Amino acid sequence: MFLIAGLGNPEREYKGTRHNIGFEAVNKLAYDHDISLNKAKLRSHFGEGFIAAQKVILAKPQTYMNLSGEAVRDLLAYFKLTPEDLIVIYDDISLPLGDIRVRKQGSAGGHNGMKNILYHLETHVFTRVRIGIGANPGRVLKDYVLSRFGKSEMEAMVQGVTDAGGAVEMILRGSADAAMNQYNKTLKTQGGEAT
Repeated sequence: MFLIAGLGNPEREYKGTRHNIGFEAVNKLAYDHDISLNKAKLRSHFGEGFIAAQKVILAKPQTYMNLSGEAVRDLLAYFKLTPEDLIVIYDDISLPLGDIRVRKQGSAGGHNGMKNILYHLETHVFTRVRIGIGANPGRVLKDYVLSRFGKSEMEAMVQGVTDAGGAVEMILRGSADAAMNQYNKTLKTQGGEAT
């Protein structure tokens, strides 16, 4: 069994914001695989089903982004899973809009939700799928990540969410390396090459 957690903030005011693209990816996976996210406990909304012949829990922590680790920890404990059974989907300002990056371990990269997950799980070894939300164009970071996508950005955003789902399916088939090879791109940023 795998836990697939998409990160975001609860409440209507945050719906559709850049920071909530992890929620959108989980919603898309739930829709594509006929999984109802109808359970509300453990400070999460979640549902159980199958993707790529694997039993999965699709979850959207409701603790607010900065406390995501509390809900993820509780879900893993409740379902008797380990961090190796975890896939986290979340937004990344260091990636171009709609690009994704798959990693089997790593740091939080400045993402507060991931920092909290690393703190509560006490390990950096779990799979993550990052979806690019575009570089911050000189705005206050909090304002930028809580802003909504413009009309001209919607196609790339939808592609990123779709690709994230494709990457998750490949990971569940037992090949995170194949997902990395297919979806990870070499990026050039102002500060040099991104990883």
